Amino acid sequence: MTALVPRPGIMKIAPYVPGKDAIDGRETVAKLSANEGALGPSPKAIAAYSKAAAELHRYPDGGSTKLCEAIGRRYGLDSARVICGAGSDELINLLVRAYCGPGDELLYSQYGFLMYPINALGVGATPVAAAARNYGADVDSMLAAVTNKTRIVCLANPNNPTGTYVTKDDVRRLHRALPKDVLLVIDAAYAEYVSRNDYESGVELVDQSENVVMTRTFSKIYGLGGLRLGWMYGPAGIVDVISRLRQPFNVNLAAQAAGIAALSDVAHTDAGRTNNDIWLPWLSAELAKLGLAPLPSVGNFVLVGFGSPERAAAANAWMAKDGLIPRMVAAYGLPEHVRITVGTEIEVKAVQASLARFVAAT
Repeated sequence: MTALVPRPGIMKIAPYVPGKDAIDGRETVAKLSANEGALGPSPKAIAAYSKAAAELHRYPDGGSTKLCEAIGRRYGLDSARVICGAGSDELINLLVRAYCGPGDELLYSQYGFLMYPINALGVGATPVAAAARNYGADVDSMLAAVTNKTRIVCLANPNNPTGTYVTKDDVRRLHRALPKDVLLVIDAAYAEYVSRNDYESGVELVDQSENVVMTRTFSKIYGLGGLRLGWMYGPAGIVDVISRLRQPFNVNLAAQAAGIAALSDVAHTDAGRTNNDIWLPWLSAELAKLGLAPLPSVGNFVLVGFGSPERAAAANAWMAKDGLIPRMVAAYGLPEHVRITVGTEIEVKAVQASLARFVAAT
């Protein structure tokens, strides 16, 4: 009997493994493995989600029209050039399906989001990782890796899991040097946390270009990761292509309602940003005092170096014993590091106390 054979490239994919959300034998844990919003969803989003329960027998708006309009109002964008998806992951997947295939290359930075190479392999394209510099994307390295087979360049800005970012000038330099038939995808999932003057999310570049899109998510500062909700802003032609390829009801009714409500609760979003502005630098400084090596971060997480894979694994196990769940990142080529989400004040101080005991004991 002839066995079914998947398309070339698929069996090269190492399945994506998300951060853990439980510890055997413990009912109460601090989940700091997935960079979820520290303050959870807005009360307005919770109320809108609950209200939507009575309408769950209805199909959602296939175009997420009201949500796109709310995004446009919140960020000052042309809502006709906004498209929503089941997380920004879905939209990036659709972009790869639309513009990449066998014989093509998708370029991204070393230590970039694992879904980029997974999506490339899924369509038979070749993922190419350009060497990073100081754990972050290096524009010169990326440009040197561009070939006549390059069709998409994915730039996570800020980058997960390292917390680094590329300045607006360097992003523009990257774009200027790319061929016009190469699509630049700016994955700005953590943009709301960044307060650096030399950073921009990508909106301006999208408005000035025909080969740039920006993706965003509701999973981070908006605290709606469980609903799988994201959006993309791009040129009308690219939005039209993705609209043709996406599923007809790809964003569920409750997610649309909660997303609209979350966008309206600016005070809640500001509180989440303030929490991060306080506790990210505090945690980074405290871990450095312990002799650990936290990388400078502009996201809602910190990547901490422990000197060896064995010590990183030991620290991860120690924190788990204390009811804390960080994220091992060996799959990213960073086995000596552990990524820790910036949670609430109580959670952040629990991390510091746990690692202080770990350092003293080891």
